[in-house]
Amino acid sequence: MCQLAAVAYSESRFNDAAALYEQVLADHGISAKVYYNLGNAYYKSGSVAPAILNYERALLLNPGDPDVRFNLELARSRIVDKIEPLAEFLLIRWYNKLGNKLDSNSWAYLSLGFFALFIACLFVYFFAKKRSLKKSSFFVGILVLFFSIFALLYSARQREAIIHPNKAIVFSESVTVKSSPDQSGTDLFLLHEGSALRIKSTLGDWCEIELEDGNVGWIELKHIEII
Repeated sequence: MCQLAAVAYSESRFNDAAALYEQVLADHGISAKVYYNLGNAYYKSGSVAPAILNYERALLLNPGDPDVRFNLELARSRIVDKIEPLAEFLLIRWYNKLGNKLDSNSWAYLSLGFFALFIACLFVYFFAKKRSLKKSSFFVGILVLFFSIFALLYSARQREAIIHPNKAIVFSESVTVKSSPDQSGTDLFLLHEGSALRIKSTLGDWCEIELEDGNVGWIELKHIEII
């Protein structure tokens, strides 16, 4: 099926390719590579919102892929809303950037590797006869334990984002964000197809959202697709 989709894409039958990649996902489950290819097919067919959605899903599974990030930014440049994210504290930005270098499984394996080094350092600390060796193994052990915990935190954070996603893409051509979960609520601002948002909470058919610039409000769930 993937080969058929690739052939359709190479022949510029982008809608057919997208349909085939969707079938691959339905039959075989999630895949960063398939999401990426599906995003490309949608982008080439002119469907920007589905392209962004699938690039974002690919990044959830493989956050370190530079090709996905490049194509995602390319797709975002075609949407109407230009939302400027709030400035992040330097350490938080560094922490998030580092966490996006590897996927959840890679961070988990790295955590296990550091923990194995920690166990080795403990062994050296308790059985080495030289004082200098004991001292070195103690400090190295503390350091690798710290790295192991951080890698485990990164792995858990990315796995949580995959299992319980709280981000979405606007799929309607335009939608008015309300001050309350009701059509009678005050109109706050307008969002257009392809814009990304974070879901803070849900109430019936409505969800409370937050944008990267800090603006909040309510929209109906039918206007968005969960990443």
